[in-house]
Amino acid sequence: MASALEDPTLEHNFKGHKDVVTSVDFNPNNKQLATTSIDRCLMIWNLKPQTRAYRFTGHKDAVMCVQFSPSGQLVASASRDKTVRLWTPNVKGASTAFTAHSAAVRSVNFSCDGNFLVTAADDKSIKMWNAHQLRFLLSLKGHNNWVRSARFSPDGRLVVSCSDDKTVKIWDTVSRECINTFTDHRGFANFVDFNPSGTCIASAGTDNTVKLWDVRINKLLQHYEVHSAAVNCLSFHPSGNYLITASTDCTLKIMDLLEGRLFYTLHGHQGPVFAVTFSRHGEYFASGGSDSQILVWKTNFDRIPYNEVLKSHSIRTNPDPAPHITDIHPRIPHLHTSGPQMIQIDPRKHIADMQSSDPPVVDFGVGFSSKLTSRAAEPNCASHLTDQVSSSLYPPCPVSSRGMDPARGEPVTSPLEEHTGIPPKLASTLGHIVEQLDVLTQTVSILEQRLTMTEDKLQECLDNQQTVQQDADCTQMGSGTETGK
Repeated sequence: MASALEDPTLEHNFKGHKDVVTSVDFNPNNKQLATTSIDRCLMIWNLKPQTRAYRFTGHKDAVMCVQFSPSGQLVASASRDKTVRLWTPNVKGASTAFTAHSAAVRSVNFSCDGNFLVTAADDKSIKMWNAHQLRFLLSLKGHNNWVRSARFSPDGRLVVSCSDDKTVKIWDTVSRECINTFTDHRGFANFVDFNPSGTCIASAGTDNTVKLWDVRINKLLQHYEVHSAAVNCLSFHPSGNYLITASTDCTLKIMDLLEGRLFYTLHGHQGPVFAVTFSRHGEYFASGGSDSQILVWKTNFDRIPYNEVLKSHSIRTNPDPAPHITDIHPRIPHLHTSGPQMIQIDPRKHIADMQSSDPPVVDFGVGFSSKLTSRAAEPNCASHLTDQVSSSLYPPCPVSSRGMDPARGEPVTSPLEEHTGIPPKLASTLGHIVEQLDVLTQTVSILEQRLTMTEDKLQECLDNQQTVQQDADCTQMGSGTETGK
């Protein structure tokens, strides 16, 4: 099957972030790509070769998640600074920030109609917001540890979430109650999402596995163990027939869900991969990781017309009828592991259209960001105060100069720090402090994961000891009975 189709090809390799890339998302118009990073920046890349990219600064800490609205006119970003920002992805760079949680915000997601936002954070809560008025609607509470991801179902009726408490939960947005909990992962899940039809969910786990459940019958459908390290992110192809995953083992893997097998293994990143997503129509997918690079791939292998896919899923856009969509059933009932059919692709050797040089980057600070006008947002003093403080810390900055390096003949972008008026020594010291804090944060995260693994091992030892003790007791009772006879 694989030999009859074209293989994915690498189209672009974007470099502009200064730290780990945490999230990627395509504009529905397929002309732009949004990315976020630990470097506190949101970047908008134009997919047309050699066109300028935009770097937006405003968050005070690492930016963990980004998503375009369904219309493509807004971009939402979530940060460890406890805020969510809504940006306009153009040269004006206008943004509005609001404090969404009392701890780091790890996830933000638009509903399919673009009217609502759902956020997840380290305060163990999930919150829903009116996306146009930035008005808080409701809170979903039930997790007892950090919530790493929360996503709407295609019809907006359900929300799926995953947490460090090792559970994946399904929530009813009307009753505000958890209607089901899955505990199949040995570790915790890093990411969850609905398939395009809304009948299944998939989770990416720290136990190196990917799991798919049917949310109608609460049954585990497929279980993949194809990665050698934690799975950090996943994305469904719009057809629902393929699933792509990103892992700490430095690879991307594509599963054929209809055949229930590993389809492709893609090598290209020089370190763990933390983000991956398909474009809205499935022609492309993008990935980002610890090497600070963004790779944009052309799918090639799926030739199903997207219009046909939309027709088959159109019933889910109508909130009146009950869900009724064809399910994905595995053809192979056993665990799916990598086999001889997988195809290795190394973009360092197979590159379709690599850009010869990085695109020019235009920097925008918070001083450039004018506020989005919203009747409900006007009386929100917290939002206004946040932006006023931001403006005082980050004075207005002119657009960075874009010249040519005479030695290399490549575009030169003046860094944003050159326009802030901060003395170079102070900027260097602050940068060093931030780097040390990032290292400390990563160390704490690793220690937490090791502590969790130790707890699991200890519990397993206790269970084994209890089993052995029970067997010994049964043996002793049997011996006593025979002696009595």
